[in-house]
Amino acid sequence: MGDSGKGRGKGRRGAAIAATSFALILAACSHAPRTASPAASQSVVLISIDGFRADYLDQYAPPHLLDIARRGVRARWLQPATPTLTFPNHYSIATGLYPAHHGIVNNHFRDPVDSAWFHYNDSMLVRQSRWWGGEPLWVTAEKQGVRAGSYFWVGSEASIEGVRPTFSKHFRELPPGAERADTVLAWLTRPDSLRVRLALLYFSAVDHMAHDSGPGSPAVHAAILGVDSAIGRLVGGIEAAGLGDRVNVIVVSDHGMAPTDSAHAIVVDDYIDPARYEAASLSPFLAVRPLDGNIPAALAALRRIPHLTVFPIDSTPAYWHYRSNPRMAPIVGVFDQGWVANTRDFFRRHPPRKHGGEHGYDVSVPAMHALFVAEGPAFRHGHLVPPFGNIHVYDLICRILGLAPAPNDGSPDSTRALLAP
Repeated sequence: MGDSGKGRGKGRRGAAIAATSFALILAACSHAPRTASPAASQSVVLISIDGFRADYLDQYAPPHLLDIARRGVRARWLQPATPTLTFPNHYSIATGLYPAHHGIVNNHFRDPVDSAWFHYNDSMLVRQSRWWGGEPLWVTAEKQGVRAGSYFWVGSEASIEGVRPTFSKHFRELPPGAERADTVLAWLTRPDSLRVRLALLYFSAVDHMAHDSGPGSPAVHAAILGVDSAIGRLVGGIEAAGLGDRVNVIVVSDHGMAPTDSAHAIVVDDYIDPARYEAASLSPFLAVRPLDGNIPAALAALRRIPHLTVFPIDSTPAYWHYRSNPRMAPIVGVFDQGWVANTRDFFRRHPPRKHGGEHGYDVSVPAMHALFVAEGPAFRHGHLVPPFGNIHVYDLICRILGLAPAPNDGSPDSTRALLAP
């Protein structure tokens, strides 16, 4: 594993992505590029703690995250996008686009142009340019002369618009938090022209422990304190380097987590014939295609499954912002909080956990609420602000760095209350 060190490339955008997908991405974005105010002296570190539920901050009281919130700003929660899954939401944070507009519509999905499948856990697929629409933060930054470094952020392993971050890491679970923090600090303090002003950092342990043992477990508590320690190490290093008046630290999560148990597991074979469906996902977020193409009959059959609400893709709730992308399954839905479902064969091979955790439930469910805390010269001090959508983070960071944002679904008005006068 090593830094790419390649900076901006001149390669072509992946040719295989559907032209219709690009049209949807560009036409549906609500904002054209804007001129940003110069802020050449400021930098941003964007940190994600996968699966960190908004109320974990009070429940587990991680000291360094609480200090960031007290010194800076805290949102009551950060609103994730539909579906409340890792890849769609990390890329929404990075681009300011809803999944319908950036094309990462699920952790697993099929592109109808050539029937190729995307799987978030396939290390070769995630490096292909074809999947990634919109313009993520590191591309915006590098195109405008601002160096960027990414330690495991979703999408940053691919060349997008022919651009890579100046430094990046291929995803691995193993590096400890201290190593991640020290690497990002080294990027921020380089004495040469490769010093980064935008750094992205990702931690997965909290999400993994909650899936395995539930969001209220001692294992989750330990994982939170471990990540918090790494963040404290990074913030302390920034201060020790004399950069506290120039570096802004923003900590977010992609979604929350709901407790599950084996008593709330549904075998879908009891209600439908799974062989008649192509499933991108079954639960908590359902995305299926009937192989015979009969949508009304499939909807009627799926509505027999308890604790499941399903929609044809063109009739999903407006607050989901989840329609009109050809990569979406024609039928989608969500299970009630705490319920999971799969085939009999799947449960035979992977029995439901007696006590575990899941995300993917409706974005209106409080357990899906995500984290936002931030501190630095750009932010107010000691402020609690109302919740806002994660699609606004892209515009916020562009404003701090003095970058002109690409077209996106966010609005600078939605985060104005966070910023110092």
